[in-house]
Amino acid sequence: MKFPLPMLLLAGLLAAPAIRPAVAAPNGIAYVINSAGASISVVDMTTHAELRRIPVLREPHHLMPSPDGTQLLVGDTVANEMLFLDPRTGEIRQRLTMADPYQLGFSPNGKWFVVNGLARNQIDVYDAASMKLVKRFPASTMPSHMAYSPDSSMVFVTLQGTDKLIAIDLSDMAVRWTRPVGKTPAGVLWNNGQLLVANMGTDNVSIVDPVDGRVTGHIVSGAGAHQLFRSPDGKIIYVNNRISSTTVAVDAATLKVLRTYAVPGGPDDIDFAPDGKLWITRRFAAKLAVLDTATGQFQTIDVGRSPHGIWLNPKAP
Repeated sequence: MKFPLPMLLLAGLLAAPAIRPAVAAPNGIAYVINSAGASISVVDMTTHAELRRIPVLREPHHLMPSPDGTQLLVGDTVANEMLFLDPRTGEIRQRLTMADPYQLGFSPNGKWFVVNGLARNQIDVYDAASMKLVKRFPASTMPSHMAYSPDSSMVFVTLQGTDKLIAIDLSDMAVRWTRPVGKTPAGVLWNNGQLLVANMGTDNVSIVDPVDGRVTGHIVSGAGAHQLFRSPDGKIIYVNNRISSTTVAVDAATLKVLRTYAVPGGPDDIDFAPDGKLWITRRFAAKLAVLDTATGQFQTIDVGRSPHGIWLNPKAP
């Protein structure tokens, strides 16, 4: 009997032995990537206790769940390896050889899986169901973060080393344009028909026309503007500024700055808890901040060295 590729992949994951014993938290789990610590911290979301650290081979940076929520993918860049974890327990179910998986992302329609190879100067497009490489795009230099158009027809990738943004048409697998957008661009986000690009080498976010890459304006956020995150209700965009150590709330409709929060230690990535608090990795401090946006106060959680990507699973048993 012949099975489709998604079923074969799922069967392989279920059949693979667990590399680490299951440790579940009754209150939900936070997964934190410790880039310089070659590990993943597993944190209880209620007690804020670090339950354990999952060792990886070399240098992980980012993670994200599969579209169906059954897997948690972690890219170990220097090891050239993608890890597939059980999102409930953190068990490693599979290891897949993959070139330089620095940043990773599924398209909104679940068809494509794009991997940015920052060290190898390449952008790889995979078929999401089979994890087979469809096309590799040379990208000079340092492809960093990505954003998809809502219809999944385009992916936009920042090129940190050349101060540019590249637009790739996923319908015919072709580069549409490459344009300068700002100094050392990092995070990029689709917002109301525009692209927002955080310029790590300056203090602002560029507003970019996705049709041709023209910069139409700027939002001053803070030194080292690095990454952008949309609130679950879509009303606010949070910008993390690593050098000024601030997190800035921006109105998604007007693009006006609403409030600035002090988050020492180089705030990097964010995920949103059900109670409305922001879980923020502090890249230079080996800590997390759990920020109450109403009061501006935060709680501190110790994790591993150079915490980068973060993902919350409040439904973990």
